[in-house]
Amino acid sequence: MNGAESVLRTLANSGVSVCFANPGTSEMHLVAALDRVPSVRGVLTLFEGVASGAADGYARMAGDPAATLLHLGPGFGNAFANVHNAYKARTPMVNVVGDHAVAHKPLGAPLASDIESVVRPASQWVRTVRDARSAALDTAEAVAAARASGVATLIVPADAGWEQSLGAVPALAVPVLSPVPDEAVSAAAVALRRPGAALLIGGAATSARGVDLAARIAAVTGAALLRDTFAPRLARGGGRPRPVGVPYLTEMAVDALSGLSSLVLVDTRRPVGFFAYPGQPSLLADPSTDLVALASPGEDALGALEALAAEVGAPASVVVPALERVALPTGGALNVDNLSAIVGALLPDDAVVVDEAVTASVLFVERTAGAGEHDYLFLTGGSIGWGMPAATGAAVGAPGRPVISLEADGSAMYTIQSLWTQAREGLDVTTIIIANRSYAILEFEFSRVGAEGDGRAAHELMDIGRPELSFAGLAQSMGVPGRRVDDVSGMVSALREALNEPGPHLIEAMV
Repeated sequence: MNGAESVLRTLANSGVSVCFANPGTSEMHLVAALDRVPSVRGVLTLFEGVASGAADGYARMAGDPAATLLHLGPGFGNAFANVHNAYKARTPMVNVVGDHAVAHKPLGAPLASDIESVVRPASQWVRTVRDARSAALDTAEAVAAARASGVATLIVPADAGWEQSLGAVPALAVPVLSPVPDEAVSAAAVALRRPGAALLIGGAATSARGVDLAARIAAVTGAALLRDTFAPRLARGGGRPRPVGVPYLTEMAVDALSGLSSLVLVDTRRPVGFFAYPGQPSLLADPSTDLVALASPGEDALGALEALAAEVGAPASVVVPALERVALPTGGALNVDNLSAIVGALLPDDAVVVDEAVTASVLFVERTAGAGEHDYLFLTGGSIGWGMPAATGAAVGAPGRPVISLEADGSAMYTIQSLWTQAREGLDVTTIIIANRSYAILEFEFSRVGAEGDGRAAHELMDIGRPELSFAGLAQSMGVPGRRVDDVSGMVSALREALNEPGPHLIEAMV
């Protein structure tokens, strides 16, 4: 058995069953090993940013890490933006990055680079395999690290792949999440009993179990229940509790958090502005608010919530009346308002919604609140081009569940190759392109940051309508049925058709 096969078999032994790949010459022995290790499913992507985004979406839904297979430093560089998003979400992901053979690397070959320096800013764990003999154990440690803390990156020199190894190894024990001390639970209980307190949840605490525990705690203490603006995976809909999202806009977030006596943080950090703006604070909580960390990222947030629920005498359950589902619009030209209402009215139960609608996101979150139970995935790291790959991975990680990808047209062009992988794998993803023919978020931010000028030259850098893109045509060229609609009746018909037919679909919604 060579080192490449030992890497693949160890991944399989450790519970990694999917590898999103865009390999090159240095990884060919790993590619060959896929035929000998059929328990690891290789999924080809046409761009490394699709591979990393898909691994993120997969892990958020499956609960297990996926692997990526990337080609040297430039390959990881192409994947970096969506690895960054996974890093911010603490998504378990194992990046396997090929490198030149050890003796070849110092010779200055065109693709030679300092890969460790490239990967480290977006990896919680990094290691370069020394040789084929150590490859399996290094792989097992990479998977354990990913399960414990997030993104793990394993760099495999080509000769470590082709040389003979000692064989695969079994999975290593995953370090247990650090328990929260009793003192933290007691301090949180005291803080939440104060008038005007709030509980802010993120990470694992926005899962179905976490939201339920948090709602029970809020009910008995009288505290407000808030959530991170961009949760990795939010369980919502039906009769599930509805924590209020901290607004994206700095001034709205400051207003929402003003006057709080205490803010208890669970699997999140103190709220900060997405960007800095002239004359506005970067720290969003009121300076007089007492910030209390119940569980920091990397600690056992769900265990902490269980302990806190017992400490405050929370009820065994809370009854949350379901919201009325939004009415289905009946006619007229399509706009973001009625488009979001159509999605809210027709969203299937148990759906997975992947939201990269950017400026339209707030409306989609609002209009889907009355749908049946579903999961909602947010863009955690702010690097666009995540939504379509994440939806691709989510469909692999949650087979049998419909995936709805809400995608801004500007963001879509970053990773449009995702459609090809969806068609190749027959994935049940419905992509809705919100086509306003501009980088609307940049136009929105232009004035907010105090940039000056008449905007003529600047506008050219935010306008993507010249030449006109055809997303329906692009989809069809990659094997995905594509349809362009510009009115309500056409959108309703197209979405119903997509939801009723298996496989991928794209709807280009002209707004």
